[in-house]
Amino acid sequence: MISQTYSLVVGLGSSGMSMARFLHGKGKQVIVTDIDVSKKEAGKFLNDLGIKTQIGFHDQETFTNADAIIVSPGIPLDNDYIKTAAQKGTPITGELDIFTFYNKTPVIAITGTNGKTTVTTLIRNMLEASGISTFMGGNIGTPLVEYLMEGREVDVIVAEISSFQLDLSKDFKPDIAILLNVAEDHLDRYQDTQDYARSKWGIFKNQTHEDKAVINQAIEGFDTRIDKISSRISGFSSLPDSCFRESSGTGSSFNPEALILEESIQLMTEKGLEEIDTSELKELPGIHNKENIAAASLATLLAKGNINGISQALSKFKNLPHRMAFVREINKISFYNDSKATNVDAVIRALESFKKNIILILGGREKGTKFAQLIPWVTTSVNQIIAIGEAKIHIQNTFKSVCPVTLAESMETAVMVAHEAACAGDVVLLSPACASFDWYENYGARGDDFIAIVNKLANKLTNKNKRKTKLDKGVENG
Repeated sequence: MISQTYSLVVGLGSSGMSMARFLHGKGKQVIVTDIDVSKKEAGKFLNDLGIKTQIGFHDQETFTNADAIIVSPGIPLDNDYIKTAAQKGTPITGELDIFTFYNKTPVIAITGTNGKTTVTTLIRNMLEASGISTFMGGNIGTPLVEYLMEGREVDVIVAEISSFQLDLSKDFKPDIAILLNVAEDHLDRYQDTQDYARSKWGIFKNQTHEDKAVINQAIEGFDTRIDKISSRISGFSSLPDSCFRESSGTGSSFNPEALILEESIQLMTEKGLEEIDTSELKELPGIHNKENIAAASLATLLAKGNINGISQALSKFKNLPHRMAFVREINKISFYNDSKATNVDAVIRALESFKKNIILILGGREKGTKFAQLIPWVTTSVNQIIAIGEAKIHIQNTFKSVCPVTLAESMETAVMVAHEAACAGDVVLLSPACASFDWYENYGARGDDFIAIVNKLANKLTNKNKRKTKLDKGVENG
């Protein structure tokens, strides 16, 4: 029999698991529901803790009678069970507001279409190198309530935040909030790009004049949107006509701002203009990574980090997996894994980094993707497209008049075709502009498969060359 007073957690991924355990540890009655029958093992783990579960089905009565419904970020809010419960007055919330209610530690929150994980990791590393202890979590993989359950104290929480998390938040108020960029994405969850942008800008909505915001000045609507933000703003930009701007809001005596140059980043600090040389940072190629470094550096300084810590962290940084990561070279053809590029803007940034002679592996599950936006970059940079996944026909129809397009029924076929099409000096780039869920569990699994196939191809060719060498020697000896 269901308790008369309980919280309902919807979704049994890592977020739902942590939330159920956290609320249970606070003495709350909790029920967890997930329609995915494969989550029964996870459900059993919760049952052993004394947490009720409903796995493999949803029950409308359970939704409607809950004191509150905590929705995991991956669950669409137009779910019929959630909508019906909301219409009958059941409060709907998410993990950010639960976390905010209990948390007392300062928070740096990072959002944007692309670069969130890189910047979150950079800030953590920069702060730690500056002698400031951190907890890193959120959308990056570790739910924020895990910090509350750890029982340890740190100086700063560094949190990657998704638009889905922000959609469910009414109370989340980071001490430092960062908006990296806004590009078209997730149109399967949002009405249009403007709706998606409103979600991203929502990270600042609860900030006051005591809080700080770090924002890319190149984002469309920057000048008008910052007038609605109460926090103290620091801007960064890679635009050639950008300049240091006065902070809107109440202003402050120290608002560092950044200007990105070709091989360096200039930071306006309390000490005046300081420069960070980025020319030797091989792990962070491309202008988009200069923007990431600028944003991370500003946040670090605002959190009382220092230039030495920033420089030390940058010198030791290793590129995160599946982000324009070099795999290997085969016959002077370079293979790069950019599986994390799940939207058009991320692919543009990759193409801009390599500039020409690219064999592009593109496709997967669409999210309202407008591939036509890639045409100017494909025209100048791409020699051939290998189209994969559910989107391959859409891709073929979009680009067939721009460059050769070949359809591939598997990743292995895509790699083989790309290798055959490439010449010495070319780049074979997996940068899909799509989600991975048609063929893979996630973008990481897609990238891992690509890497394995490339290595398999390299080993096959090496063995073939060894056999040929042996045969040639046999002929000579004969």
